[in-house]
Amino acid sequence: MKTTYREAMRAALRDAMQRDERVFLMGEDVGRYGGSFAVSLGLLEEFGPERIRDTPLSESGFVGAGIGAALGGMRPVVEIMTVNFSLLALDQIINNAATLLHMSGGQFNVPIVIRMTTGAGRQLGAQHSHSLEGWYAHIPGLRILAPATLADARGMLWTALQDPDPVLIFEHGSLYNVAGELDEDAGAVGIDKAALLRQADGSADTVTLITYGGTLPLVLEAADQLAGEGIGTDVVDLRTLRPLDTHTLLDSVARTHRAVVVDEGWRSGSISAEIAARISEQAFFDLDAPVERVCSEEVPVPYAKHLEQAALPSVERVMAAARRAVGAGG
Repeated sequence: MKTTYREAMRAALRDAMQRDERVFLMGEDVGRYGGSFAVSLGLLEEFGPERIRDTPLSESGFVGAGIGAALGGMRPVVEIMTVNFSLLALDQIINNAATLLHMSGGQFNVPIVIRMTTGAGRQLGAQHSHSLEGWYAHIPGLRILAPATLADARGMLWTALQDPDPVLIFEHGSLYNVAGELDEDAGAVGIDKAALLRQADGSADTVTLITYGGTLPLVLEAADQLAGEGIGTDVVDLRTLRPLDTHTLLDSVARTHRAVVVDEGWRSGSISAEIAARISEQAFFDLDAPVERVCSEEVPVPYAKHLEQAALPSVERVMAAARRAVGAGG
């Protein structure tokens, strides 16, 4: 069936609430307005205000309420408009949700799912456009998901709700309108493994392109164009940023002997830095070239369209990095 990323997310929410009466959604404008990105449109009419709850503009307050509900046996899904606003709830997420299991000696799980939009490319200004999921991937006690495909948008939520511990789902804003075919019986998917979406052919020059979330489409486009230049590519969609599926990364690098990590976050202290370090630590003798990284420029994301595009990873920058990796210039 034809669907969009937004509709797949909505179907996942509907499915979760039909499966388990303990599941409810809360956040700013998720009810009457249908969500700031229209993901929950129509769910208030379908499930009522007890399960689709509008909240005040108080991220710390409603994330804290979600943690309390999870401790009380419910299965809350908390929506935060953008990752930038989640900083107002950092204390609840990092000091409470992520730590309570450990600080209670294993007595208290916090089975909460927190969804939020991330990323740039829509001229929403710096305070609505940053990619901070790499920060959260730094925190023990949290699982970090970044669905990039329709199947993962549809299938990751229910699996996340089965996790007894906090799960954060980062939805790139540029993906909501992406449309494509999804199986009629699409449902829950695993969240433990990265996905090898493309495997290099018999090209003389090969490279592994590693990415996640909103940069996956441009990486796939770059892979198509690199094939025309005789450069074969593995494309790995990380899917889960914590814990990282290092095995899939190393297995691919062992075949291609080169790697380019594409990450919309800033380069310094980023998830791409962690991936490059792991490859260097665990696959150094498989490498024929240094690991390349393509990240956002280290500035607050600009509002002006031409400046915003200049600050973000692009097909051209990914191709140039791949050419450098295989020694073909760039």
